[in-house]
Amino acid sequence: MLLSVIVITHNEQANIGDCLKRLDFADEIIVVDSASTDQTAEIARALGAKVHVTEDWPGFGPQKNRALALAQGQWVLSVDADERVDGALRAEIMHAISRESGPTAYRFPRRSRYCGQFMNHSGWSPDWVVRLFRRGNTQFSDDLVHEKLVVQGAVGALNSPLLHLSFPDFESVLDKVNRYSTAGAQAMHMKGKGATLYGAIGHGFWAFFRTYVLRLGFLDGQLGLALAISNAEGTYYRYAKRWLMTRNAAEL
Repeated sequence: MLLSVIVITHNEQANIGDCLKRLDFADEIIVVDSASTDQTAEIARALGAKVHVTEDWPGFGPQKNRALALAQGQWVLSVDADERVDGALRAEIMHAISRESGPTAYRFPRRSRYCGQFMNHSGWSPDWVVRLFRRGNTQFSDDLVHEKLVVQGAVGALNSPLLHLSFPDFESVLDKVNRYSTAGAQAMHMKGKGATLYGAIGHGFWAFFRTYVLRLGFLDGQLGLALAISNAEGTYYRYAKRWLMTRNAAEL
């Protein structure tokens, strides 16, 4: 078996079908679903994926390592349900894994969409992600959120972009800000990092300035401004939630 694709999901019925249909070049597709309450698992099974349902949620890194442990291919491609592999990237992937020698893993650029617009700046482009790797030499970090691939060996590069159809509307932005800020605060707690309310405000302002000014978010127009604001909110809430955790614990 040459190529396995792994996808972790939770309530992704709006995305999983189109995602998997574009992965039909893989020898196997493994979906590890975190007890979705919609039709995610059923849609994935109907499209030929091997679906494994978990009742708990250990975080993004550990969940992806669960999926990786189920893969049988010599190579593994990790994608999210809201990402799409188009024809150009598919061709590059197939060429890369057909070589008998070469890098242990490959990175490629990702183009991400925010409320209907692909962002060309704001820290979202170029956005290089390592997603294709030889099985046995790579695993995911144990981070609850913003997990990374830990690669033992050389990392090569592909040129075609992975499409990231993130944040179709502001409802999805607010949902992710809430979920990721909570996970981020929990990760800070696990690492023994504290926070203050004033620090949360400062980190929020810095996130806005970095996105909108340093990373040229203003060139993305009005949605560049909206993205900078949502980045600032997510950062502020992450530190504020960590501050409240410490404050509430001290009052017990």
